Amino acid sequence: MENKIIGLHHITAVASDAQKNYDFYTKVLGQRLVKKTVNFDDPGTYHFYFGSEVGTPGTIMTFFPWANMKRGVSGAGQPTEIYYSIPVGATDFWINRLGNAGLVSSVVEGKNVLVAEDPDGLKFSLVEVENDARKAWTTDEINESVAIKGFYGIALTVQNGAATKAVLSGLLNYKEQKVEGNTTRFINPNIDTANVVDVIENPEIPYGKLGAGINHHVAFRVKDEETLMKYRALVESAGLPITEKIDRNYFYSLYFREPGGVLFELATDNPGFTADEDIKTLGEALKLPPQYEPQRDRIESVLPKLKQ
Repeated sequence: MENKIIGLHHITAVASDAQKNYDFYTKVLGQRLVKKTVNFDDPGTYHFYFGSEVGTPGTIMTFFPWANMKRGVSGAGQPTEIYYSIPVGATDFWINRLGNAGLVSSVVEGKNVLVAEDPDGLKFSLVEVENDARKAWTTDEINESVAIKGFYGIALTVQNGAATKAVLSGLLNYKEQKVEGNTTRFINPNIDTANVVDVIENPEIPYGKLGAGINHHVAFRVKDEETLMKYRALVESAGLPITEKIDRNYFYSLYFREPGGVLFELATDNPGFTADEDIKTLGEALKLPPQYEPQRDRIESVLPKLKQ
């Protein structure tokens, strides 16, 4: 792959109950729990990673399930809607499946797009996409013909989109594709999947408040650490504060807030989720960052018991 931004890496959101979050994303949406670890800054809280068989970048939805977290408020300065890719013809299957789970969904008029919310109110869409060749994770109830392939893209809501658009096009390699009403669609030309970003402009909407059902940040994908640091220099030269390189065990990352208020992360493909587990057993054991390993007994006693 080129030494450029190559679409989305992962999206991270907040949940209110670990078991309900796990059950919905694995048992209803049919995603694989590829990593069960803890929040780097709050080791008394899980950090779940859901995605494809090996957690391929562009498929990874991650959560901080803080117990009893109050519902957040969606608004400006946030990633406000996740788009998943599903095979053409799969919409009816998902209408029935979400309905059986007690969730209401609606089809966007004139489009093969199904809009719904998870149990915490996190908004997501299932988009019928032709020629998405990614191998989906399947279950006994969800086969390859209907299974979620990974991300299609994400929507960002901002009060004024000019500077956000400039970051996407000027720093992150995205190309403007079309404008519909107050939404501008950008496409990453360096990859065919997980490559859509919609910028929704609404000067009247208040800034959102973080809580359950709210996306915390969106991460963009780069091949390796050399490319990561190239982008650090570019972001810094644009006058945007950016963190030092952070080792997240399964990828290396940088964080910066774009001018519209959305927290962006840049994350590497390497080393991946098999760095400390075999493919067959991904997500089964609690994996701790090295600094927390001496505290394993205490951490395990605090974390909610998870039925997998």
